[in-house]
Amino acid sequence: MNMPDLSRTPDDTAAVNALRSGVMRLSRRLKHQRVDESLSPTEMSVLGTLARCGSATPGELARKEHVQPPSMTRIVALLEAKELVRLEPHPEDRRQKVVRQTERAEAMLEESRRKRNAWLAELAGNLDEDEWATLRAAAPVLEKLAHL
Repeated sequence: MNMPDLSRTPDDTAAVNALRSGVMRLSRRLKHQRVDESLSPTEMSVLGTLARCGSATPGELARKEHVQPPSMTRIVALLEAKELVRLEPHPEDRRQKVVRQTERAEAMLEESRRKRNAWLAELAGNLDEDEWATLRAAAPVLEKLAHL
């Protein structure tokens, strides 16, 4: 992927810097709005990936989460011990397993989303109508950036 030349104008550079800073701060604050403090951010991320993408092999999860396969094996074992995922035989390759989230994980993720959404809605309640309109317009763009 080619990187655009964001140094063309000082406004572009300032916008990128403000975006990076704001997203990082907001992300850190959102991470503190957790339902289950016993789960690491990485474990929560794996559960979120399973919720978004469906079941996957540990190798597929490792690639999606940008971790080494042995690390993902440990994460999956921890989640399995907490009854948040289960391993099932792969439908086509008996040598592999498929990781599926459990109903308990689905309920926990839903509660976590509810808590974080409520916190963010309360925070956003401090915005004026023009800022809300800007936020509504920016949300799909931020979502796109998050998945590029």
